[in-house]
Amino acid sequence: MAFSSTPRARGLSAAAVVAVAALAMTGCSAGGTSGGTTGGAITIGTTDKITTLDPAGSYDNGSFAVQNQVFPFLMNTPYGSPDVQPDIATKAEFTAPTEYTVTLKKGLKFANGHDLTSSDVKFSFDRQLKIADSNGPSSLLYNLDSTEAKDPTTVVFHLKAADDQIFPQILTSPAGPIVDEESFSATAITPDNDIVKAKAFAGQYVLTSYDFNNLLSYKANKDYQGLLGAAKTDVVNVKYYSDSSNLKLDVQEGNIDVAFRSLSATDIDNLRGNKKVKVVDGPGGEIRYIVFNFDAQPYGAKTPEADPAKALAVRVAVADVVDRAEIAKQVYKGTYTPLYSYVPDGLTGATESLKGLYGDGSGKPDVAKAKASLAAAGVTTPITLNLQYNTDHYGPGSSDEYALIKDQLDKSGLFTVNLQSTEYVQYVKDRTADVYPVYQLGWFPDYSDADNYLTPFFLTENFIKNHYSDPAVNDLILKQAVTVDPTARTALIKEIQDKVAAQLPTVPLLQGAQVAVTGTNVTGTQTTLDASFKFRYAALAKG
Repeated sequence: MAFSSTPRARGLSAAAVVAVAALAMTGCSAGGTSGGTTGGAITIGTTDKITTLDPAGSYDNGSFAVQNQVFPFLMNTPYGSPDVQPDIATKAEFTAPTEYTVTLKKGLKFANGHDLTSSDVKFSFDRQLKIADSNGPSSLLYNLDSTEAKDPTTVVFHLKAADDQIFPQILTSPAGPIVDEESFSATAITPDNDIVKAKAFAGQYVLTSYDFNNLLSYKANKDYQGLLGAAKTDVVNVKYYSDSSNLKLDVQEGNIDVAFRSLSATDIDNLRGNKKVKVVDGPGGEIRYIVFNFDAQPYGAKTPEADPAKALAVRVAVADVVDRAEIAKQVYKGTYTPLYSYVPDGLTGATESLKGLYGDGSGKPDVAKAKASLAAAGVTTPITLNLQYNTDHYGPGSSDEYALIKDQLDKSGLFTVNLQSTEYVQYVKDRTADVYPVYQLGWFPDYSDADNYLTPFFLTENFIKNHYSDPAVNDLILKQAVTVDPTARTALIKEIQDKVAAQLPTVPLLQGAQVAVTGTNVTGTQTTLDASFKFRYAALAKG
């Protein structure tokens, strides 16, 4: 989802450990346990960052990790399955080719006592489209024309195109959380502290303490009526780290119970041999890639030397020179694998379109080929390439990853790379303001379908906002989403990848898996590391 994940906060000092313990004790004494809860409080550590709690203003894994615990969804995926089912609804179905009707359960309430009705559902989707924040997920709602609250428990989504095969999945995505219309602004992002103060939650958990990107405390919501059932643990605390080495130290010493996103590949490899912890692997969908801003890249549309043919030649040369296998082995020690496709391996329709087009045709780099492409386009070398990456959102390997990419490009003699980094809070603002000509992004899926690697990236109105637009690709993406026949839809997905691969708005690099490290007495980790790609705290318990 919106880019992969990761950190900001400080490592756990001795004082911070005491603070976590105090929060846990306070949470336990505040109200006992809700139905289904067992064991003691759990503390989770992460280097992920929150952008905002408001679902309309964020589209990143760190923010969604919180939203997924505290907000309700109309549709969701049960543990162990990527297939969507009604969550706070009793049923959801197409009642006409362009009408998707959802019937809510009766008696739903937010933690503040406000009724949760179809009016809140309509409000939630209306405000997504109204606010359309540049870092929000509104682009996922491209096929939503309007939302109708037919009666207090009936919602009708009126769609632009008929037979949308993706819309039920989108209701489980970052565009899908249902918010309290009495607590959120209809036209602007609502501040985090206002949301917490209003207790505007109806998911499996309620936030009881909120220290932004430092320490959060959750308590099980006894009134949750959704698909996933009661939380296994009553109190969960989440500690945010700025340094993954401190995260590793605290999980191996038992100062925290779970470390999830993002330990370095070296640390994960080291912890696999440590009997004090368990390393749990889950199915992956994360990808890492380079984005080209079509306006600001060398020879981009708004540069003094604008030339689309030369701009494409620059992108092609990068794709010819970059050595994915070296990055995967040297930086990530096999926890990531080379990616030559826009749709990761394992999903229906995935191809390796880039492998045959670029480099030596087998996945290895080819500098001579890159040099010839640039010469044919009349590009003078070396090309100055301003390449931006993020230090605190995509894991501790980012610095080594992009240092190696710079080294590969520089050694080709075709590029002079100016490598720069920015912290994530500023990064998300700059990248959509055309500040970065070429830059790093990552992606953690919203739902397990190839569409989620195409629609947010390559529609004319897309989340990346790199000014890429191709009407043929745009139409094909819209067409595959409403193609009922699986074989025909798969063919369209492959065709889209081939077309995009020839244009290179992004260069896919790596595909990764989900990995969590826990204490030996923690259960439920394998349950939540499933193909939904959502890390749900409610599945965890401590003996």
